[in-house]
Formats: sequence, structure tokens, C-alpha cells
Amino acid sequence: MDHGFCYQTLLGKIVIIENGAVITGVIFAESLPDGVNCRETALIKSAYQQLQEYFAGKRQRFDLPLSPQGTDFQQKVWHALRQIPYGTVCSYQDIARAIGNDKACRAVGGANNKNPIAIIIPCHRVIGANGSLVGYGGGLSLKRKLLALEKPDQQ
Repeated sequence: MDHGFCYQTLLGKIVIIENGAVITGVIFAESLPDGVNCRETALIKSAYQQLQEYFAGKRQRFDLPLSPQGTDFQQKVWHALRQIPYGTVCSYQDIARAIGNDKACRAVGGANNKNPIAIIIPCHRVIGANGSLVGYGGGLSLKRKLLALEKPDQQ
């Protein structure tokens, strides 16, 4: 059974979901999705603590067991996203190259959009080839805030 808990953060409400062993979701939402049991487990508390440290500028890497559910292609993209260093950005083309498929920019964008573990799998660090902020499940305003959090000297 999946367990989840909703927290208020400086970026709004976040729901953290786990399946008894690993984190399966971090979503921007006001309430738990259907079928998720409301329970604040030790793993969910740990994820929330690490997110709070990240928001406070005290954490650059997360140390949590993750298991995002998706296709093989999505898994490759999400793995590549986790390799983007804190405070840096890359393009959809860069991710397509990283997974060995130069022509998959649009598909990378689609996989980015389906990322079920926001922030921890840092899809917010992917921008357009021309440097513009494009697409983010939580909205561009939230993407700006996350990127600014990682580069406080450029606010």
C-alpha cells in the first residue's frame, strides 16, 4: 500500500509518497491522490527533512531510495536528470545526447513532464536550447524559484 503525507513548504503544498520501501512521488498538490493512505512514515519524514534542507540552501544532493514508475525511455531520462549538478542547467538536447539519442529532444520533454518525483529528480534544471525557461509541471514561476534557490547570488 502506498503512503503519503502533505506538507506546506515555502513553495506551496507538496505531497510525498512512498510504497513501504522507496519514494515513488513528490508532487505539488493540495491533497493526497486517490488510493494513497495518509500516513507520515519515517521515510516520508526523511524526504521532507531533506527537502527542507534543500530549500534552506543546506543540501545539494538527496540521499533517498527512489523508484519512479515509467517506461524504459522515461527511466533513462530521469536517470540523466539526476546527473545534472546542483546550480546548473542543461537543455533537452543535452539530455537527449546523454541518453544516446540525439534526435529525442521532444520525447525528453515528454519524459520530463511525466517526472513523478519533483525536485529530487531535478527536471527543473532543464531549459530550452536558447536558454529560455520552458515547461514545468508546477509552472514556470515555480521553476524560476527553484533555479533561483540553487543560485542565490544571481537573484
